[in-house]
Amino acid sequence: MDSTIVYFKGIEKGFEVSSVLAQFTVFGKSFTINWYGAIIAFGFLLAVLFGGRIAYKWKMSLDKMVDVLIYGTIAAIIGARLYYVFSKWDYYGENLSEIPAIWHGGLAIYGGLIAGVIAAFVVCKVRKMNFFNLLDICCMSFLIGQGIGRWGNFTNQEAFGTNTALPWGMKSEKTMEYMLSHKAFFEANNITVDPYDFVHPTFLYESIWCLLGFLVLYIICRKARKFSGQIALCYGVWYGAERMVVEGLRTDSLYIAGTTLRTSQIFSALLMIVCLVILIIFLRKYTLDPQPIDGIDFFLEEQLKAEKAEEKKEETADAQAENTAETKGEIENGKDN
Repeated sequence: MDSTIVYFKGIEKGFEVSSVLAQFTVFGKSFTINWYGAIIAFGFLLAVLFGGRIAYKWKMSLDKMVDVLIYGTIAAIIGARLYYVFSKWDYYGENLSEIPAIWHGGLAIYGGLIAGVIAAFVVCKVRKMNFFNLLDICCMSFLIGQGIGRWGNFTNQEAFGTNTALPWGMKSEKTMEYMLSHKAFFEANNITVDPYDFVHPTFLYESIWCLLGFLVLYIICRKARKFSGQIALCYGVWYGAERMVVEGLRTDSLYIAGTTLRTSQIFSALLMIVCLVILIIFLRKYTLDPQPIDGIDFFLEEQLKAEKAEEKKEETADAQAENTAETKGEIENGKDN
């Protein structure tokens, strides 16, 4: 099996880490299950279970939820892969057969988020769902999946950072090989590293931040949620802040063509700022003028309009009845006279 010994600066003993979970043969054909795929699948499963639980509490239609899950997941996987592939087209353009090989790594989280959100928006429009409420559920679930999924990077010994003297710095033969084979890339992007020294376990930073973020957002959802979309905006601020910092430590960033600007770092900064501004505006608005939060399967504004229309209809009917009664009374009085 493909394994390596991983050392941490504060621990003398090394740990054997394999990228392969299992290998077996069926009808003469060999199959391999990688830890990367298994961990991502586990994180996805927990995210779905949590999202389903919240959706049940919010009385969301199961059929509609399944539609969002199916189309959103497919779009997210495709989007994450395409984002990564196009960012490294100099390699994949000459190795087209590698494009579908997501089990080898190479999924860009922002590509997945963008494509998944677009797909969810379309499904919500078609199935008459409240998109912003659904987004609140999904963003809490995202943090579960991201927090667990990052450990797949650890088993592959990828997505690590530059050198560090911190006691949790790590190193392995795989990190050394990667840095030695990417010297030209580092020089082109002004990155200074020592292949034989310890590096930042950036996967760990993001994992801890995402799982902590899930707890924070869940508490906000339970105790301080004032409007639909609030949790999604909090997610943008929380994750954007972390990714903006941690991305600056990584050695495998995707860059804007012809520059030394890291794509995810720029995107994260914009995401954090935009979400923070919108969040402040809406929190101020709904603090001064509290409003009921829309349901997941209906839009409160539409319901209120329907109720007002019904009230107006009833008032009109009552007025007509009164007019009819008055007219009838006048006629009867005329007859008596």
